[in-house]
Amino acid sequence: MSADFELRCTISPDLGYIRGLLSIHGRHHGLSGERLEDLLVAVNEAVTNVLDHGGRAGLVIARAHERGITVEVLDSGGGLTAEHLKAAHVDPTGKSGFGLWVIQHLCDQVTLEQTDRGSVLSLHFHHRPDAVDSQERRTTGKSGPRRATP
Repeated sequence: MSADFELRCTISPDLGYIRGLLSIHGRHHGLSGERLEDLLVAVNEAVTNVLDHGGRAGLVIARAHERGITVEVLDSGGGLTAEHLKAAHVDPTGKSGFGLWVIQHLCDQVTLEQTDRGSVLSLHFHHRPDAVDSQERRTTGKSGPRRATP
C-alpha cells in the first residue's frame, strides 16, 4: 500500500457518487466488509451534515496509510465545533446530533480542526478495529464512542 495516492472529491448532493469513489479507494487500500461499510456510512453522514447544516460546499480527501485510511471532510462554512462533537447523542425526539454520534461510533478516531478554509472533520479507520470494540459491537450491538478528539 502506498500513501502517494489520495482521493479528492468535491462535496455534492450526489452521495452515491461519493460513496462509490470511497468504496473503490477503500477496497484498493485494504478495507473490506464491516470496516469498509463503517467508512462509507460515516463519510456519508459527514457529507450530509455539510449539505444540511454547514456551508453546503467543501471537499472530501481520503488518504491511505499503513494502519488504514483517513478521510478529511472539509466544510467551507466552518461552523462545526468541538461543542457539536461533544453534544452528539441519540435522541429520538431530537432533530440533530445523531449523525455526529454515528460518526464517532464507527470511526477509530475523530478529530476536528478549524482552518482558514473551514472546518475539517478527520475520520480515521484502521484496517482492523480494536478487537474489544469489534467484539462488543457484534455481541451487544452497541459500543461507546471510540475516540473523539476536538
